[in-house]
Amino acid sequence: MKSDIRVCASWREHHDRPVYTLTATCPACGGDAVNSAPAPYDPTDRYGEYRRALKRRARQ
Repeated sequence: MKSDIRVCASWREHHDRPVYTLTATCPACGGDAVNSAPAPYDPTDRYGEYRRALKRRARQ
């Protein structure tokens, strides 16, 4: 499932902050807009266990 909300792909170069849109192009600069959703969870991720352990250690 993909998000309908998109963000300007080159917002770091053209804008002070992220510009969000529902269209395929940025309304401010006319550049391409990309999906703003994070990557989906992958149960076959070989390093996921290590990343989660690091997060737990950082919280403590």
